[in-house]
Amino acid sequence: MKRIGVLTSGGDSPGMNAAIRAVVRSAIYHGIEVVGVKRGYQGLITGDVVPMDLGSVADIIHRGGTILFTARCEEFKTEEGQNKALATIREHGIEGMVVIGGDGSYRGANVLTQKGIPTIGLPGTIDNDIPCTDFTIGFDTAINTVIEAIDKIRDTATSHERTYVIEVMGRNAGDIALWAGVAGGAESILIPEEPSNIDQMVDKLKRGAARGKRHSIILVAEGVGKGFEIGEKIHEKTGWETRVTVLGHIQRGGSPTAFDRTLASRMGSMAVDLLKKGTGGRAVGIIGGVLQATDIDRVLSTPRKPNMSLYSLASVLSI
Repeated sequence: MKRIGVLTSGGDSPGMNAAIRAVVRSAIYHGIEVVGVKRGYQGLITGDVVPMDLGSVADIIHRGGTILFTARCEEFKTEEGQNKALATIREHGIEGMVVIGGDGSYRGANVLTQKGIPTIGLPGTIDNDIPCTDFTIGFDTAINTVIEAIDKIRDTATSHERTYVIEVMGRNAGDIALWAGVAGGAESILIPEEPSNIDQMVDKLKRGAARGKRHSIILVAEGVGKGFEIGEKIHEKTGWETRVTVLGHIQRGGSPTAFDRTLASRMGSMAVDLLKKGTGGRAVGIIGGVLQATDIDRVLSTPRKPNMSLYSLASVLSI
């Protein structure tokens, strides 16, 4: 393989730049040319392709976001859009692709492989909702951002003796709420994978108040519902003054943690190794600390489940 392309697609996540850097430098080390495709699959359709060298990825490992930019592209879901993308690939002599993103990005990677372009997917999303990998690129940074927010909010919650509801991102996955809730000592964690019982949560709050507890932190994954709605229900059932914080897109930004930088670097290098062998249609993941390559078809058809033992632990520790 003489030339490969790399793109980022869907929502950005801290560590994407580290992954791009690893792909470019690993490829050049092995004598393979690299081009970057800007704005994801949209860039493949429009021909927004730029050559990349060692200097292209200098001083980016510590930066959040993605230097290649990202976008969602409905046109690529059509046969016409896919044909335009293939024309761009052939025009630039691209023989293999690395796609960094979430499940939608993986579906696109699968299409490219089926059309004869070996493509490797790297899990770049803060939601940690990709099957066949314990962690996705950006997840660790996101939960550390949430933990920092929880610590600060708890200070004011203690001072004013209030209950605070914090809504976090994650789409239909509860991993951000679950991991950050355990690490941040949240009194209750609401995730979409587990039926929420507001009455049980309120009973726990009342038991805490009865033994002298004057403040509480409730973490809500966005897939459960609106944090403001949860806060209103708590107020209706208790009469307590309740405050709501929606962290929003602050969770996607920031300098990636050491874990995310290392994970992205390892995954990017493995993607190049796979393409060197002519292997496509694989997704790189990490399971038990070991990198593995799984068929993208399997990844897309496997249900993603949260770590329910962690959820049980949260219930025990927040008694």
